[in-house]
Amino acid sequence: MPSNTIGTDGTITRDARSRYRQRADDGAHGAFEAETKRAGGSPRAEIDVARGSAPQEVSGLLGNAGEVVIRRRRMFDGDRLVQLCDTYIPAFVAEAAPDVAQLDTGVGGIISRMADAGLTQTDVVEDVTQEPASAEQADALGVEPGSLLLTITHVGRTEDGRTVEVSKHTLGPGWTLRYGVPLN
Repeated sequence: MPSNTIGTDGTITRDARSRYRQRADDGAHGAFEAETKRAGGSPRAEIDVARGSAPQEVSGLLGNAGEVVIRRRRMFDGDRLVQLCDTYIPAFVAEAAPDVAQLDTGVGGIISRMADAGLTQTDVVEDVTQEPASAEQADALGVEPGSLLLTITHVGRTEDGRTVEVSKHTLGPGWTLRYGVPLN
């Protein structure tokens, strides 16, 4: 199965061909932890959880959901901060799957907690863009403000089309994103 790799120079290749498949046997608390461990790294995350409003762009993707659960994560490989990720979860999801609002969401992370509550993500779209680093992002990731950083906007939907998650992953320097397309 394709997996992420971490090169000897620290370059991270994120292989999306297997990222969101359910893995009950690895004990990881989400895709980042599972991928980083499989690549031989030492994953850890600093997490803040709050309730509030999503930025306008995200709110539109959520169908103007009003108050949301916001999970802000600083994700590390060892001591090196490799990405920032803000996840926005609509209130109806947090009511059905209250563990998504906890610091530790358990094995499988929030996607598994949603599935446990009958809100399985069956459709995921990720837009990859370059966005200028804010002063806060630049300071955290060790780049100049305004530097272009890869940003992945992940939108997860259920089979009936409800958006249950929008995550904005801001990647530090040294990432390669790999996608595959079946040619059947």
